[in-house]
Amino acid sequence: MPVPTRGCFNHIIAVGSGKGGVGKSSVSALLAIGLARLGHRTALLDADITGPSIPSMLGISGMPYGTPEGIVPPATPRLGIKVMSMNLFMEDTSKPVVWRGPLIGNVISQFWNDTNWEDSEVLVIDLPPGTSDAPLTVMQTIALDGVVMVTTPQDLSTRIVEKMMHMTKMMKVPLVGMVENMSHALCPHCGERWDLFGPSHIEQVCSRWDIPVLGSLPIDKQITMLGDSGKLEEYDGSGRAEEMARSVISAVASLVTSPADSAR
Repeated sequence: MPVPTRGCFNHIIAVGSGKGGVGKSSVSALLAIGLARLGHRTALLDADITGPSIPSMLGISGMPYGTPEGIVPPATPRLGIKVMSMNLFMEDTSKPVVWRGPLIGNVISQFWNDTNWEDSEVLVIDLPPGTSDAPLTVMQTIALDGVVMVTTPQDLSTRIVEKMMHMTKMMKVPLVGMVENMSHALCPHCGERWDLFGPSHIEQVCSRWDIPVLGSLPIDKQITMLGDSGKLEEYDGSGRAEEMARSVISAVASLVTSPADSAR
């Protein structure tokens, strides 16, 4: 088994869910945006090889280019977040990537080993759904500070997310905490809160695993519109991205300083 490495980064944070459809990639992108706004030199690795969406949300179309020091990834137009993704190498991004697990794992390893992240200090990794080859490769190859879990209010979503939480425990990777996405909607006329997906379970789950709640993100039309137009860096959201980033930084710091077994 390879020894995990951390390259040039001070902190490396993966974002996972164990399932698709919870907005994990949006949370990954917003976390990177929040970190960059707080002054951290941030990079984002899209490890979802067969379903990459990060470049589209952040408006990146340029291809990486090679140098003697490695492959230099393009950066976002506003905040300079360096992004590496399978989509950046595809002429037609509507075409599928139909690969078996070992090849996907090799590409993730190649992205990690061959990319020149230059002066970046914090890396956010958008993990693919599931608990098989791709997230396994990330956890075995990259020295993660921990994993931020993303869920939605539905009990079924939470139960599947807990499968990945058990995986992190098996791999001895710390859990940073949990973000509840699509937690509620607000009436555009009166501001009344609507719990469209039922009551939240995040407090109970975090209590059971002894991890912090890192934030709850509402259903926000602005996120959808900006992501679809490649302008997610423009998202305001009353400082939600920065607030989530601060919570993650605080949780990671407590993992680093705590003598307890934070992999739980």
